[in-house]
Amino acid sequence: MPGFVKFEVDKDLTQKTLEAIGLAKTSGKLRKGVNETTKALERGIAKFVVMAVDVTPEEVLMHVPVICEEKNVPYSYVVSKLELGKAAGIEVPTSSIAVIEEGEAKKVIAEIAAKIKTLKGK
Repeated sequence: MPGFVKFEVDKDLTQKTLEAIGLAKTSGKLRKGVNETTKALERGIAKFVVMAVDVTPEEVLMHVPVICEEKNVPYSYVVSKLELGKAAGIEVPTSSIAVIEEGEAKKVIAEIAAKIKTLKGK
């Protein structure tokens, strides 16, 4: 497991996360890529962050979970950059995504955030 991964995510949660990104893509707003995700977090506009586990070098994403914790923004992981890119509606792999406006994905993101809290033991 890469150093930035703070907890294990099962297949069901991964599918739900990708589904939430798809919903947010069509009815809300997304920021794609590490730089955009970081900016959204620092500006306090990110509602949910998703990172790909297969990012190399892993140092690229090391700061993201830390900022999420500081800003109290829920975050999750998916297995591949390619899956994350496809869910976000782009043809290229992406290492992270920030949901700015949830749109129709609001309920799903709330469910994911609750499940992640139990995974982290908080």
